[in-house]
Amino acid sequence: MTPDRPRRIRVIGIGAGHPDQVTVEAVEALRSVDFFVTADKGGDDPLLAARQALLARHLDVVPPVVAVRDPERDRSASSTADAAGYDRVVVDWHDARAAAYEQAILEHEGDTGFLVWGDPAFYDSTIRIVEKVLARGRVDAEWDVIPGISSLQMLAARHRIVLHEIGQPILVTTGRRLREAVEAGADNVLVMLNARLDLDGLDDWQIWWGANLGTADEALVAGRVGDVLPTVLAARDEAKARAGWVMDAYLLRRS
Repeated sequence: MTPDRPRRIRVIGIGAGHPDQVTVEAVEALRSVDFFVTADKGGDDPLLAARQALLARHLDVVPPVVAVRDPERDRSASSTADAAGYDRVVVDWHDARAAAYEQAILEHEGDTGFLVWGDPAFYDSTIRIVEKVLARGRVDAEWDVIPGISSLQMLAARHRIVLHEIGQPILVTTGRRLREAVEAGADNVLVMLNARLDLDGLDDWQIWWGANLGTADEALVAGRVGDVLPTVLAARDEAKARAGWVMDAYLLRRS
């Protein structure tokens, strides 16, 4: 860390999985920090290994990667049955993460990098957690956000589609809230964060689905939901078995 300026925290979007899709700006940001902070979900965490491989691909000398054990999150049905309960659980989890990340930052000198899959603007908690860290008052730092290529962009590119019809909107939501979007009349829905795929009753919709986009374990399926859903489910299970994790996204369009 240069002594004549405050330390920096850099939230860096690293793309959907392929190291060649890290932007030039992101590579420069990777090279500017003194250590990285990342969540360690325990065991043989494949996402931690993937982050380290990406750093090795772009950096001649890889700074320390400080793996912080991820706090336990309450996933019980009683706590997350409704939207208010789910929000409380997530806020508590973010608070615990902020405390753990704050400690890691204070224990190391220099500028900090956070590596974010895809783009930090899409259903990722890192920006909110950095705000919480700074609000606690013990870390004095400037901070910025470096955008990345999102899985939504990758999904469109891989399927060679435009994500909306001419002049029409897109709704981006989570698997948890897909039903709410359909019942509200949305016709063109991008879905992320899928614990499972619940597409019952949507047989006549069109789907463009992708998992682990940009990686060696990428899987793609497209077609009428009623025709291709078994193929999607099988491909999802296979991608998870090969990689040890699965991140999928899909576009649903009402026929």
